[in-house]
Amino acid sequence: MTAIRLLLVDDDPLVRAGLSFMLGGAEDIEIVGEAADGAEVEALVERVRPDVILMDIRMPSVDGLTATERLRGRADAPQVVLLTTFHADDQVLRALRAGAAGFVLKDTPPAEIVDAVRRVAGGDPVLSPTVTRQLMAHAAGAAADTRRTRARERLAALNDREREVAVAVGRGLANAEIAAGLFMSVATVKTHVSRVLAKLDLNNRVQIALLAYDAGLPDEREEPEEDGR
Repeated sequence: MTAIRLLLVDDDPLVRAGLSFMLGGAEDIEIVGEAADGAEVEALVERVRPDVILMDIRMPSVDGLTATERLRGRADAPQVVLLTTFHADDQVLRALRAGAAGFVLKDTPPAEIVDAVRRVAGGDPVLSPTVTRQLMAHAAGAAADTRRTRARERLAALNDREREVAVAVGRGLANAEIAAGLFMSVATVKTHVSRVLAKLDLNNRVQIALLAYDAGLPDEREEPEEDGR
């Protein structure tokens, strides 16, 4: 099994050392580089070709949000997980729109950080319940009607099956869960996700989820059938 190539970005050398010690002990993860600022990220990505970047959201020169936005234009952009000590709505939404695959709080238990790296490397987003609630609040917030109309216009490019997969992604389901719920193979789910990303010009599943929330699709849950009473 090929190891997950991981790049660590944090301005605190003690944090980087701790993360390197923690993640470097996993057999399926290889630390391929470290950086102290977001300004170094693009050059490092070009040189070491990481699969995943674990990056601090706050850094003195170029922060994690800006660095993530700069990576968005790359066809082979790695998955980005942002390290943070807080969940601010504007920061979360900006990062997700920029293509971040998720967030990990700095006080998250080590095993969960390792699991987060594995999950995003496998194509699954890492969103805490707090972030999910913020997405729901965002969808119901100001200018929701305009946002919903625009999002649904974009989603109209999908066929019915792709739309079902997009809705499932918006509900935070993993590929195996989507496969079981829609009675298809995991490989077929991955194919549909890839097609959704290509048709909508999105970078990852988190952006599919955000668009689905904007469109109000995750609320379209299956209703019980009428029993005639």
